[in-house]
Amino acid sequence: MKLNKDVCVIGGGIMGLMTAYYLCKRGRSVVILEKSEIGSGASGACDDMILLQSKKPGIALTLAMESLEMFPGLCDELGGDLGFETRGGMILIEDEKQLRVMESFVGEQRKYGLKVDILDRAAMRKKQPHVADYMLASTYSATDSQVDPLRLMRALLRSATKKGMEIFRGAPVVSIERLGDHWAVAARDDLMVECDFVVVAAGAWSRQVGELIGVNIPIIPLKGQLAITEQIAPIGETNVWSAMYIAAKLDPTIMPERSEYDKKIGLSFSFTQTSTGNYLIGSTREHAGYDKSTAFEAIQKIMNQVRGFFPVMDSVNVIRTIAGFRPASEDGSPIVGPIDQRPGIFVAAGHEGDGVALAPVTGKAVADMVCGKGDRLRFDPLNLRRFA
Repeated sequence: MKLNKDVCVIGGGIMGLMTAYYLCKRGRSVVILEKSEIGSGASGACDDMILLQSKKPGIALTLAMESLEMFPGLCDELGGDLGFETRGGMILIEDEKQLRVMESFVGEQRKYGLKVDILDRAAMRKKQPHVADYMLASTYSATDSQVDPLRLMRALLRSATKKGMEIFRGAPVVSIERLGDHWAVAARDDLMVECDFVVVAAGAWSRQVGELIGVNIPIIPLKGQLAITEQIAPIGETNVWSAMYIAAKLDPTIMPERSEYDKKIGLSFSFTQTSTGNYLIGSTREHAGYDKSTAFEAIQKIMNQVRGFFPVMDSVNVIRTIAGFRPASEDGSPIVGPIDQRPGIFVAAGHEGDGVALAPVTGKAVADMVCGKGDRLRFDPLNLRRFA
């Protein structure tokens, strides 16, 4: 089968769907080629957070704030309940060392317009009455939000399809070749797409797509394991994260002594409740290739951690575990924009754990770039050429 389209998007996760949606809104003919099933990578096995507090001051935080502002309007456009809520978020601070680092970090975030504060123990416990007694303080931002990635992807798929988008599942790309002034993208089972533009939104598989055009896209999979609990009443006012992971990136000397296994799996902490009442508890950051299995020992570590922070969780049952592949770039920042050596090819990948949060602003920006609109220069810090 041969198709002629304006744009071929490679990857049917939340980034590919969001980009395709905005391209369709601009009147472009679009096809998505997905090697497996919609959302079968990171997008279908992640938590639901739109967390601003973890973002480093600069372009990362600025884009996250812009993306969050887009969500209410996007939800109205797509229709239906997408599980979008603004409950706020707190980052738990365990000791004085973490507190000093987080005070400085919060101060810098405020300069970029983020509304975030440090709460003392008393104020923290008003919002989180079940938190462990030893917890010293926390940050608090009323703006941290969440959205159901599965509902969002279904809504994007439904809306873009109505606008004429075609999608092929089980269609891994096997070659990308230049034919005169356009591109020919071949997928399995003799599917051929001739198009003016290609968007690589293949998540943790973007490196392999880059190899087809002789370009290194330095993205690897980081496995993230999550535990999902039974439905329960909220145990606190907001979703919660731990300061240790953020603070230790800023000052590695404050990282407490950890077991070799904890280091191996990259144990960190996130604690969010879905709109249906299940808690999503994580997580790990593992260099495990494309092994999507969950491990009892890792899940046990995750649950021991949450019980240490919230002893009340000792009586809550885990009903399911999942693992997904975060697309991690070499320097930890997304790769967004055109590939200089390959005119007409763009990248929208490498968002690691921020794919859900940054999908609207990234999808719209890449659609603008394809259409020759928008301000490309502001995305230059995220261009692939920074790895040259």
